[in-house]
Amino acid sequence: MQDTFTALDFETANYRRHSVCQIGLVRFERGVIVREISRLVRPPENWFRDDFTAIHGIHARSVADAPDFADLWPEVLPWIVGQTVVAHNGPAFDFSVLRHVLTHYGLPTPDFIGVCTLRIYRRGLAELCAEHGIALDHHDALSDSRA
Repeated sequence: MQDTFTALDFETANYRRHSVCQIGLVRFERGVIVREISRLVRPPENWFRDDFTAIHGIHARSVADAPDFADLWPEVLPWIVGQTVVAHNGPAFDFSVLRHVLTHYGLPTPDFIGVCTLRIYRRGLAELCAEHGIALDHHDALSDSRA
């Protein structure tokens, strides 16, 4: 895998792929973190399943005053367009979430190169982090992106 890329992770509020409630983005250049952002996002109808909240700890009240994804998109777009974007289980989850949330808000999908670290390493993120001594607050989008 190349050493310059954007790592992406989403947390969702429920089973709907467009129900983004947090996004984490980390920019690596020559293998070094140069920028990162974590944003809470108000999902459509601000509806959360309790089992999802139990996983990531985000509640409807946590995002009540947060922007929706469409309002946040201008800040996120430069991290993705024309970039190599890396996600653990990307095709099955994060890249799918991105496509669905963009479709939900009527936004075009930008061109990017998607790389899945699960396909490369064939092990779960928590297992890899433990093996390599990488700090992980699993299911926090920024921590997952850093890892």
